Amino acid sequence: MNDSTFQPLSSRREFIKTTGRLAAVSALAGVALPHVHAAGGETIRVALIGCGGRGTGAAHNALKTTGGPIELVAMADVFENRLNSSFDALKKACGDQVQVKPENRFVSFDGYQQAMDCLKPGDVAIFATPPAFRWIHFGYAIKKGLNVFMEKPVTVDGPTSKRMFALEEESRKKNLKVGVGLMCRHCRAREALHDRIKEGAIGDILLLRAYRMHGPVASFASGTRPADQNELLYQIQRFHSFLWASGGAYNDFYIHNIDECCWMKDAWPVKAQALGGRHYRGDNVDQNFDVYSVEYTFEDGAKLLLEGRCMNGCKADHSSHAHGSKGMAIISAAGHWPTRASLFKTQKRVKSDQLWAFGHEGPELDPYQVEWQDLVEAIRGDKPYNEVRRGVEASLVSSMGRMAAHTGQEVTFEEMLNCEHEFAPGLEQIGYSSAAPVLAAADGKYPVPMPGITKDREY
Repeated sequence: MNDSTFQPLSSRREFIKTTGRLAAVSALAGVALPHVHAAGGETIRVALIGCGGRGTGAAHNALKTTGGPIELVAMADVFENRLNSSFDALKKACGDQVQVKPENRFVSFDGYQQAMDCLKPGDVAIFATPPAFRWIHFGYAIKKGLNVFMEKPVTVDGPTSKRMFALEEESRKKNLKVGVGLMCRHCRAREALHDRIKEGAIGDILLLRAYRMHGPVASFASGTRPADQNELLYQIQRFHSFLWASGGAYNDFYIHNIDECCWMKDAWPVKAQALGGRHYRGDNVDQNFDVYSVEYTFEDGAKLLLEGRCMNGCKADHSSHAHGSKGMAIISAAGHWPTRASLFKTQKRVKSDQLWAFGHEGPELDPYQVEWQDLVEAIRGDKPYNEVRRGVEASLVSSMGRMAAHTGQEVTFEEMLNCEHEFAPGLEQIGYSSAAPVLAAADGKYPVPMPGITKDREY
């Protein structure tokens, strides 16, 4: 995508900050739909399922794509206040492109079906609910012949990963276009860096390093569940806190660093071993560790070291690096965007050794917006476009590292994929009166992983 007429938006969370303060696979068999796409100037209609910060930002990116008319026509969430605040923010930012009538705003667990029922084949459904629901929503979209944008991660355990692989095959048979929110793969600076690495600019990659270290965010808020709040809704609202809903902080936060590093290597690791633990927090109101240190190993013996930390008062770092036999590369330097992608002829990150830095190719566009432009252009041009398999693989690699840290065991990719433990079986039948998949003890504390003691690979 070389159209730079759209204005970059720093991030989906920033959009909320600035404007929002402002079926099972077996049911999908059928005839392929070879022409499920919006041609030329035909209006693409969008349904937003999951109206939190990510979903609202994704909808905003969708509505700001170029090349033809696009409208938001339906919304669904299990929290009415979240849906209303998302609608208000989008209406303020996008005006008449937001055509969501009151009767097309659905607040229920089956609202995802009702929202998608407002679309026609070839339209787009956005999935930004907790990842545990991804395979359920994707199955219904395939049944309806809808194109999809789904947030990452797309799975958090082995059984749902296998379901998503099967659903991916069904979506290809129906010629559906599916984007996954690993937007770093659409970053033009990283693309240019990847091309140079593959041409041998730093030799053979021997080591990759990734860091995401900052203060507590998302699910690390202190305090126990209010006595009058539904347990299930409490956990969905704070989905980063619970492994069944999101894979925890590890899957949700670190998957971008893992994915961009593996992209530069053009391979997925085959195994992982890890350290991790909780420190001076004693509340147990979530299931996350405070720190993670994971060593991934590739088939050729190369390593990826992932360091994660959510603690106040410590050095912050959000970056990824590649080290080769002839030099090193900065994949990202201070977050997802801008990247400061660059190459060096030695292992030192000094200006005198710099071989190349992105910049002469043009301005670095917002990858959150570019990923949507790429998806919409594929829909309008009926081009092959399906990122599900890569999204599942990145999610599995993330889960492999998480499980290695939480159990204290070495975990292989195949073990992660074939692990039979499913965090939330029967989730497709869940409702407001359902029990939560994990329950707190009498003191209000939730179970946390205990490496070396918890070895049953349920974490």
